[in-house]
Amino acid sequence: MQIVEKKVIVVTGGSGLIGKSIITLLRREGAIVVNADINASNNLTNGELNCDVTDAESVHELIKQVLSLEGRIDGWVNNAYPRTNDWGKKFEDIPAVSWEKNVNLQMNSVFICSQAVLSVMKEQGFGSLVNISSIYGVVGPDFNVYEGSDMTMPAAYSAIKGGIINFSRYLASYYGKFGIRVNCVSPGGIYDRQPELFVQNYNQKVPMRRMGCPEDISPSVVFLLSDSASYITGHNLIIDGGWTAI
Repeated sequence: MQIVEKKVIVVTGGSGLIGKSIITLLRREGAIVVNADINASNNLTNGELNCDVTDAESVHELIKQVLSLEGRIDGWVNNAYPRTNDWGKKFEDIPAVSWEKNVNLQMNSVFICSQAVLSVMKEQGFGSLVNISSIYGVVGPDFNVYEGSDMTMPAAYSAIKGGIINFSRYLASYYGKFGIRVNCVSPGGIYDRQPELFVQNYNQKVPMRRMGCPEDISPSVVFLLSDSASYITGHNLIIDGGWTAI
């Protein structure tokens, strides 16, 4: 049985690593999916619309077009990950303006999208929203895994992702009486051609002894969007190979 059959679902940042996997699985499970991405074309019949999630007008226009074609929005995934070009500097080197800009791009875009789509879902009387956070919104980074590489964990990432988790709880509490569910998925490290030494360090620590892949994350997102999760709201589902268990 296809668990999200004929559900209309929007995935922001659907052209990215995890977004592609979520969209692929949603479509395989029978959903009508729209990829809302700044790099997507404006071709709704092919399931994609160009959208800047940091721009409220762009988000509202996308919602308007989806409703015009489909008449409803059953699910929404806040997966987009906008960031500045200097993302990834060590803490002592982060300019205050960069911190402010990244909080605005990432945290505020989740607010913009959530506020817009939840007003639609409230009017409908149903809907499911899933926010993508991270294990580093739950626990502090283990900087040992970055030793020997040029990588680090950006400070703003932890602040933003932690905020998204609790913001999801707020929304779940606020919108539950309207038949709307809001949940969060927090992946662990996802392999994306990182330096070999970092991957080795990470694999050595995580209990499952490997980094995650997008296909480890997408099934849980699809589940939370489905009617099989009809009594699950305000939950943060951690998918990390056991990283936060130790």
